This record gives sequence, C-alpha cells and structure tokens, in this order.
Amino acid sequence: MLHLLVSEEQSSLLALGGILFAFVATVLATAKFCPYLPKDAGREFAHDGKLSVGKPRGAGIIFVFAFAAAAVLFVPMKAELVIYLILIVISMLTGFLDDASETPWGGLKKGILDLGVAVLVAMTFLRYNSNTIELALFGHTQLVIPKVVFAVLAVILVWVSVNVTNCSDGVDGLSGTLTIISVMTVYVVDRILERGEDFSFLILLFAACILGYLWYNATPSRLIMGDAGSRAMGLFISIAVLKTGCPVLYIPIALVLILDGGLGLVKLSLLHAFGIRVMTKIRLPLHDHVRKVWGWSNTQAVFRFAIIQIILAVAVVYGVGL
Repeated sequence: MLHLLVSEEQSSLLALGGILFAFVATVLATAKFCPYLPKDAGREFAHDGKLSVGKPRGAGIIFVFAFAAAAVLFVPMKAELVIYLILIVISMLTGFLDDASETPWGGLKKGILDLGVAVLVAMTFLRYNSNTIELALFGHTQLVIPKVVFAVLAVILVWVSVNVTNCSDGVDGLSGTLTIISVMTVYVVDRILERGEDFSFLILLFAACILGYLWYNATPSRLIMGDAGSRAMGLFISIAVLKTGCPVLYIPIALVLILDGGLGLVKLSLLHAFGIRVMTKIRLPLHDHVRKVWGWSNTQAVFRFAIIQIILAVAVVYGVGL
C-alpha cells in the first residue's frame, strides 16, 4: 500500500521502515495483548514442561497478525501473495484455537486441517508458478515435473514442514531461532538466484516479527508461541522454499527442524501403523533428549542446534553460488 506513495528512489527507505515496523509492532502488541492470551497448562510428557504452567500461550497470533499488517502496508500485494497471506493466517488461527481449547485437538483433526492448507498452497503455487524444479546444488540442473506429481510432492513438503516445526516448539526460543535461520537462508538463496523480490521482502518482515516475539521468549521466557506460531512458521518456511524454485533445498535448509520434530513423527507413525518400535533409547523430540539425557541447558540446546543449522546454511549458500 505505502509503496504507491513513494518514488522508486525512496524504496530502500520504505523497506527499512517496513522491517522496523514489523519488529516494533510485534514488541508493542505483545506487551499490550499478552495478558489476554490463554494460559499454558504444562505438558507432563515434555522435559521441564511444568515450568511453562501459567505462562501466556498462543503468542503466535500476535506476531502473525503483525506480519500480516506489515505485509499489507509495505509489500505490493499480488493475488498469489494475498492467498499465501490468508493461508498463513488460517494456519495460525487453527493453531490458536487449539491453544485456547481446554481439551487439546486430536492429531487427526489437526492433520486434516494441515492437509487442506497444504493442498491450497500447492494449487496456488502451480497457478502462478512453473512446475519446473531446479537442483541448485547439482549444477543447477532443471527438471520438469508432471503437475500432478509436483502437486503431491508440494503437499507433502508443506504438511511435513508445518508438523516438524510444530513438534520442535518446546524450548524457549528454539523453533523461532531455527525458523529465522532457515528463512534467512532462503532469502540469501533468492538473492543469488535472482528470484521474486516481493516474496523475499516478506521473508525479512516475517523474520523481524519473530525477532519481536523472541524479545519476550528468550530463556527464561515470559510467553509461548503455541501452535498458533509454530504452524504458521512451518507453513511460511515451506512456501518460501517453494518460491526459490528449488524445493529440494528444504532438506538442508531446515534439517535441524526436520530431525528435531520429524523423528518423533516417524517413530509414532511406525508404532501406530505397523506396531514397529524404533529409536527406543532416544527421547523425542530431540530437544528433550539432549536436555534430559545429555544434560544440556535450554540455552545450550538453542545455541548448539542453531550453530548446526547455521553451518548447514553456509554450506547451502556456498553450493548454490557455485
């Protein structure tokens, strides 16, 4: 909206204003609306879960709405971006309703909702983008994937991203920090490959909003993002990776999130579907294992997981730039 009021020479200044707005709006809105959020009841199955009892939960609703406001104000809104923005808000709202519910939603209900959002993302992407993917780490080889196959793979990517990010939310600042590293890696890849500038700026706004949330969530946290935040972050990561034209990059760009949250999903799926027990000596998600079994503090878990993902990010950026 505001881009219509400034000249092209002032676009850099407007971008700076947008990033500052996203951060400040999140910080101020969190301070104002935090008391009205539902309170966490703690999770007995999680390591130190009882320490979260009574903390405001569902803070994702604040930083996602702050992101939506910043996007509408500072980014030229094309139809594709509007649809993505609506889907991110929908994903956040379904998570918030679960956060606010006295009885947690079942996995089947949330899984179906996630599947519906994933299908809409895949349909939107194919409506406005090519079904050609680039293997950026393998000589920038391009492959044309049949649209039906591409759509199925895109749905899987989105569903997995939403759920592994959700499962990684359990340590103060962990999922938010890893998400910032992942999306900023995507931003650098976009710049190297000269991909969509408008969505790249959305990445900066989204990262700024998460930083505004982390202002209150750094150990020891004052509030929790809940499913409202983690599901929206997972959805945003998947869309950002799809927009690079190199969806395979999701694996190294979000590998720590995949391992931390995804191994638990694999373990439960094999147990419930086939009665197969695997990783019996590993406490999942991994952030619980490293704290409970290896004795890492919350801060050590966040820093060390972040360091691993940063190393992977540097490798991705180097590989794409070759």
